[in-house]
Amino acid sequence: MLVRQAFDGAEIAEIPVDDAGSLAAKLDRAIAAFADRPGWLPAFKRIEILRRLARLMERDYDALAMMIAREGGKPLADARVETTRAINGVEIAVGELEHMGGREIPMGLTAASQDRWAFTTKEPIGVVAAISAFNHPLNLIVHQVAPAIATGCPVIIKPAATTPLSCLRFVDLVHEAGLPEAWCQSLITEDNALAESLVTHPNTAFLSFIGSARVGWSLRAKLAPGARFELEHGGAAPVIVDRSVDVDAIIEPLVKGGYYHAGQVCVSVQRIFAHADILPQLVEKLTARVAALRVGDPTLPETEVGPLILPREVERVAAWVDEAGQGGGRIATGGARISERVYAPTVIVEPPATARVSREEVFGPVTCVYGYTDLAEAVTRANSLPFAFQASVFARDIDVALKAARSLDASSVLVNDHTAFRTDWMPFAGRHQSGYGVGGIPYTMHDMTQEKMIVFKS
Repeated sequence: MLVRQAFDGAEIAEIPVDDAGSLAAKLDRAIAAFADRPGWLPAFKRIEILRRLARLMERDYDALAMMIAREGGKPLADARVETTRAINGVEIAVGELEHMGGREIPMGLTAASQDRWAFTTKEPIGVVAAISAFNHPLNLIVHQVAPAIATGCPVIIKPAATTPLSCLRFVDLVHEAGLPEAWCQSLITEDNALAESLVTHPNTAFLSFIGSARVGWSLRAKLAPGARFELEHGGAAPVIVDRSVDVDAIIEPLVKGGYYHAGQVCVSVQRIFAHADILPQLVEKLTARVAALRVGDPTLPETEVGPLILPREVERVAAWVDEAGQGGGRIATGGARISERVYAPTVIVEPPATARVSREEVFGPVTCVYGYTDLAEAVTRANSLPFAFQASVFARDIDVALKAARSLDASSVLVNDHTAFRTDWMPFAGRHQSGYGVGGIPYTMHDMTQEKMIVFKS
């Protein structure tokens, strides 16, 4: 399989792919490792391995960041941030593991429970199948693999076909840190049926899926009975901007949230609802800043916006923007291809509600701005789509901020910050069609374990 640079299509590497036979062998190894309970790695060993892994990632920091920029197209400055977060994520897993434990279950509360002592312990759930996305090719892998290592679950990770190199390098570092191969393996394939056979295997106990809603919900329906799952999809994140704001102060967070990684983020700022009193000023300043973004080669330190992951994504975004413009939306800046793989950062003012940019996830460098006069109206429009993830409200009026925070249909509401904010220890979850389960390393670790109760009778 050829791996190409997202920016210009230049070949980076050619790597072997897995077939049904190699997947079967990997599943056999993982299943056998978990079945051998005396062979489970004790917690202190897992802690040692994860700590060594973090140090190895620090050693290879520059190479990891450059790989993210080359294969995924994320600007180098942001790729370095991703690498730092990935290292921190491994350390978060260690910290969570050090505090994970069971609990005492009260006994003696009835005559029948007298003379008993009960407590729970935490055990790994079993083999984990993880399917990842291209947009954070190292940190998403860490979010799926590090919790499995920490909790003692064998994991088979399938990266996106466009960005497998960061995953392969990470798995190599996991093994270099001392984890036996059976406990962490990769699956490299462009064959969706093969990936599905991993997910639906009767011994797969947990599915971690990051990707399209259509695929994720379809896979969930095919899981073995009893298998747990976490699905992370996307949305069209809404932002409400109240008239009480300092417009100059909010432009940078709006631009960062909307154009970080060319908008290829599941919680990217997409729909901005601005009060009519400040709408002209906000559009003017937002347009000027977006027009000034430095677009180009993501491996250059000055680049702020890079390519989309594939040429067909440029074609799709262009078609959606054209539709919005033909429907009456004003293209304030952008609205054009820069190259086969790069689309200009774009601002659309008042696209119609029926346009795809208003009702579906763009996953590209496009934000839409709409005016409103009544907060309840803005909230209704923000909540009108069948998916919900993170939302934002910008307001210096605390009453407006609190009312919007209570009313917005979102798993997280950011006040005076953009929708793409995330730390790796916080809960991260989509609602409705946007996902199921709660991501974030501590939360994933919880879901990858199951409690066993032990009761002693004296």
